[in-house]
Amino acid sequence: MYQHHAVDARVPFEESVGALANLRRAGKIRHVGLSNVTLEQIRRAQAIVPVVSVQNRYNFFDRTSNPIVDLCEREGMGFMPWDPLASGALARHGGPLDEPASRHRATPGQLALAWLLHRSPVMLPIPGTSDLEHLEENTAAAKIHLSAQALASMG
Repeated sequence: MYQHHAVDARVPFEESVGALANLRRAGKIRHVGLSNVTLEQIRRAQAIVPVVSVQNRYNFFDRTSNPIVDLCEREGMGFMPWDPLASGALARHGGPLDEPASRHRATPGQLALAWLLHRSPVMLPIPGTSDLEHLEENTAAAKIHLSAQALASMG
């Protein structure tokens, strides 16, 4: 999969996506994904080439891509939220997820990732990590069950 990471305002969007479609037709890439795009840009790209994933900024604090997550879910595209921990703000103790995290015997960062995983079945968070312990902490978020009541209370 080739993920088109940044829309270049100096290059027509259809030209950039068209280049990816050509690479796909030539067998050089199998799938095309988009990053940092709007709903309208996704639709324009889909008119040129099948799109399998979208990677936009999305986390507990920044939900501006909610309509895009919904589109991805409806159309079976993966959604990869970048900055899923809001540059670490959601993983720090003393923040808005402390209380619900303690109720779930989790860290605030784990709860932030669990919230994303519960948001949609097409969600694939990509938190950064620099060591094995942190990686294991992040992956443990997938085991946290959040009830409808817990999700509603988190907002």
